[in-house]
Amino acid sequence: MSVFNASRLLNKTVLITGASSGIGAATAILFAKGGANVILLARRAEALAKVQEECRVAHQASGLKEGGKFASIPFDVSDRSQVESLLDKVPSELRNVDILVNNAGFVLGVEHVGDIASDDVESMFKTNVFGLIHLTQLLVKEFKAKNNGHVINLGSIAGREAYAGGSIYTATKHAVRAFTGSLLRELVNTQVRVTEIDPGMVETEFSIVRYRGDEGAAKNVYKGLQPLVGEDIAEEIVWAAARPPHVNIAEVLVFPVNQASAGVKYAAPQ
Repeated sequence: MSVFNASRLLNKTVLITGASSGIGAATAILFAKGGANVILLARRAEALAKVQEECRVAHQASGLKEGGKFASIPFDVSDRSQVESLLDKVPSELRNVDILVNNAGFVLGVEHVGDIASDDVESMFKTNVFGLIHLTQLLVKEFKAKNNGHVINLGSIAGREAYAGGSIYTATKHAVRAFTGSLLRELVNTQVRVTEIDPGMVETEFSIVRYRGDEGAAKNVYKGLQPLVGEDIAEEIVWAAARPPHVNIAEVLVFPVNQASAGVKYAAPQ
């Protein structure tokens, strides 16, 4: 059954971080197609505006009368002052958020411990962990007050398995997994749902950032296999959000077919 058959997304308001590209952008567009309203957050204003227009086109093409309200807010999740003042920037018609998608996150470099720049350590933790926590705390208060809502956190296989060259990133994603698990247990006496989506190899701008703009090195990661793309993970996010209210998809681990773990994959000979 299509996620759109049950009309559970109609007029829901979704707030998505890291919405200017990759998984975040694909998720925003798919929610728009399903009749939701979407608040897009990311640092790049021009890219956000483009995604917002794609959301508008997707909603219009769906033929749905419900939803179709969109807002783009340039936003750095790693800046706590911006998080604390976020709701003041949200248009009044979108103020009642139903679904939070904590998608913003990145990895920088493949250096081993001892050679990792302190600035890189701090920037990854500020975005991947602290920003996610601060924003979740802000909206969970709202969700608990109305006894409804959904927190969807983007984890990673890196939150389940450590690997060489990824010590800081895996540490941040292990932290996200621990935080999400605690949140799930703390909200068990409410109607607020908590979901963690853990992708394996997804080809987006993510790897280009990891290799500091070296597109060749980024593409080499996926050589010989077909990786996931942002739309694949967007489908899992939107599917989880569209379950009946009494159903909570606690966690989803998603691999391309030729990946079995963080360090086990099959790449066809070239």
